[in-house]
Amino acid sequence: MKIAVVGTGYVGLVTGTCFAETGNHVVCVDIDQNKVEKMKNGVVPIYEPHLDVLFERNIKQGRLEFTTNLIEAIKDAKVIFLALPTPPDEDGSADLSYILGVADDLSKIITDYKVIVDKSTVPVGTADKVTAVLAKNLSKDLFDVVSNPEFLREGFAVDDFLKPDRVVIGTSSERAKKVMGDLYKPYVRQGNPIIFMDEKSAELTKYAANSFLATKITFMNEIANFCEKVGADVDMVRIGIGSDTRIGKRFLFPGIGYGGSCFPKDVQALAKSGKEFGYHFQILESVMEVNEKQKTIIVPKIKEYFKGNLQGKKIALWGLAFKPDTDDIREAPALYVINELLAEGANITAFDPEAMENVKSKYGDKISFAENRDDAVENADALVIATEWQVFRNPDFELMSQKMNEKVIFDGRNLYDVQELKDLGFYYSSIGRILVGG
Repeated sequence: MKIAVVGTGYVGLVTGTCFAETGNHVVCVDIDQNKVEKMKNGVVPIYEPHLDVLFERNIKQGRLEFTTNLIEAIKDAKVIFLALPTPPDEDGSADLSYILGVADDLSKIITDYKVIVDKSTVPVGTADKVTAVLAKNLSKDLFDVVSNPEFLREGFAVDDFLKPDRVVIGTSSERAKKVMGDLYKPYVRQGNPIIFMDEKSAELTKYAANSFLATKITFMNEIANFCEKVGADVDMVRIGIGSDTRIGKRFLFPGIGYGGSCFPKDVQALAKSGKEFGYHFQILESVMEVNEKQKTIIVPKIKEYFKGNLQGKKIALWGLAFKPDTDDIREAPALYVINELLAEGANITAFDPEAMENVKSKYGDKISFAENRDDAVENADALVIATEWQVFRNPDFELMSQKMNEKVIFDGRNLYDVQELKDLGFYYSSIGRILVGG
């Protein structure tokens, strides 16, 4: 099948590459000429495990192409995916200007039947808005608008696309349903469902899923904070409730809050959509409030240890991306911690396996960067862990003891065993667990 993907951000690039991998011919279009030229030359503009292999293979085999010309991209395409940004407006609602702008452009150049697919995360009613824009210049028999939300986890996006838990397709058109079913059939051979529903239900499904997961994370963060007050161990609580099949084990790990491109934006947008329809999402308002505080909950602990004075203290920071296996720093809790520590006069030396260039462009020389995790802790007065990269899970504690001015760790991701750190003589403060050292 011939496919056009409009937008080569995270979702668009993964979508286009993975569709090409199953034999489709995909043309990705973007307005950024420099970016398009780099992709034509095999340069992947984002970090995502395994994407580079598929990307290179499908370019070489002629199934994956890139252009800045929208007319060229959609000319022979049967399906056009809109994978465009929907950033939050000042009031928290999703900005649909990019999607509606491209829909307007398409309305002037489509000459034969196309399935137009909203792949971006969009509020309820977006398919209707896109349909209205297209219908200004096109007869209804030349297009159908489908909602097909993505459920890609950064760091696992290729596997999530090629082996999805489910595919959600929102359409009221039997013609579009047949096209989309044929397109996704190779990805559900093991029996996972393609779930057809109406467009509005599909749009809401994505927001509901992300908001529920964000709520689950935030609930455990609140439990962890309470554990510290009463002397309980959040790891034991997590195991105890996670064994209940009604609750499940996933998304129960406490830490310094959620970030990234999806959860913060989607929770905010769903809450705003509720207000537009006269409904108040009280739970989501609380989730956002708690998460905002959680991002920097580790900073008061640091200040307390240093008796309120961080001026000139060297703080090593492990992890900058909002989660491991990505270079995405959007709403990363590490950045909030950095801002608080800089305001207190601390000197920061950071290391992250993939996200340092993105952070350098944001902070310049306000913080320092190390070549590896061990160099970051050289002469450090304390170590802060903000992202749970695998490389941080089993460090050389003996070497750290020699390099650091003080054996002090503030762990925002609960990577280490409390008793082990106690035996090694570290002051170890984590989230919702027993504090060791003093």
